[in-house]
Amino acid sequence: MILPILKTDRCILRLPSKEDVPEIVKFYLENKEHLAPWDPFMPDDFFTKVYWQKKVKEAQEEFQNHQTVRLHIFLSDSNKLIGMINFTRMVRGVFHCCGLGYKIGHTHEGKGLMKESLQGAIEYIFDELNFHRIEANYIPSNLRSEKLLRKLGFEKEGYAKNYLKISGKWQDHILNSLTNKNWSEK
Repeated sequence: MILPILKTDRCILRLPSKEDVPEIVKFYLENKEHLAPWDPFMPDDFFTKVYWQKKVKEAQEEFQNHQTVRLHIFLSDSNKLIGMINFTRMVRGVFHCCGLGYKIGHTHEGKGLMKESLQGAIEYIFDELNFHRIEANYIPSNLRSEKLLRKLGFEKEGYAKNYLKISGKWQDHILNSLTNKNWSEK
């Protein structure tokens, strides 16, 4: 399977490579405080090159095995890593659904870069990989995610109590989905 390289007006989205490991570690170190309220606790070696060398290899293997699409977002003009978009829990059969997670660095919030990147990534998931449904959930206090998902056309479907252990505690989540209006049997 050919690794995707998606281009938007200002960004390039692609699976990470081993050459990206220093940039990935730098991204997480620079955004440690910013991402802490929205991420699970990380293992002790999370901020090391060894950890990310392993994770990059896993991301490529998972893609080849049709399990995940873990895209890293780079600015087109500088090749700076600014965020990630992950499609996980990829299920086919009668479901044709996957889960969506995303994050962007604190210095790039509020510029429309995540919306732009997600539009390109969703188009790839729907048009190229032919998924019927994408599910995305957020912590109720994450108003930026709520607003972003609305702009992308996601619809609220429910409220899950104690859904995920984030930042060291079980947290409620708002459940959302987006359906591929052009889905068809291929």
